[in-house]
Amino acid sequence: MGTMSGPVHIRGSVSVPEAELQWRFSRSSGPGGQHVNTSDSQVELRYDIANSAVLPEVWRERALERLAGRLVDGVVSVRASEHRSQWRNREVALTRLGALLAEATAPPPRPRRATRPTRGMIERRLENKRRRSQIKRGRSGRYET
Repeated sequence: MGTMSGPVHIRGSVSVPEAELQWRFSRSSGPGGQHVNTSDSQVELRYDIANSAVLPEVWRERALERLAGRLVDGVVSVRASEHRSQWRNREVALTRLGALLAEATAPPPRPRRATRPTRGMIERRLENKRRRSQIKRGRSGRYET
C-alpha cells in the first residue's frame, strides 16, 4: 500500500488529505487482452474514518453510524476496476469515496410536518372514485339505470 493522487473533497471546506488515504492495486478481470495479465489496473482505496484527524466529530460519528455495514475496523474501502487504465480507476475511486462520505456526513433531513388534505382535494378524490366506479359498473354487462 502506498499514497498517491489528490485530496478527496467532501463538503464545504472539508477534504481528506492524501496522507490519510491508502491505495492498493491488483490485476483486474475483464477485457484487456494480454495487457490485463501484466498491469495492476484494479484500484482499492481505503480511508480510516474512525482515526481521521480531518473530519469534525459530529461528521465522524454520523459517518460511522451510517456506514456501519461497510466498515471493517472503522475503515471504509472503495474499489474501481471498470477502466483499463489504473489512472482512470483511481479517479473513479476518489469520486466514489467523496460521494460516499458526502452522503454519510450529510445532516439528517428535516422532519416532515403533518398536514391535512384540503376540503377541495377530498371532494375531487371522492368524485373521481365515483366516476371510476360508474365506468367499471358499465363494463360488467349488467345495465343499471
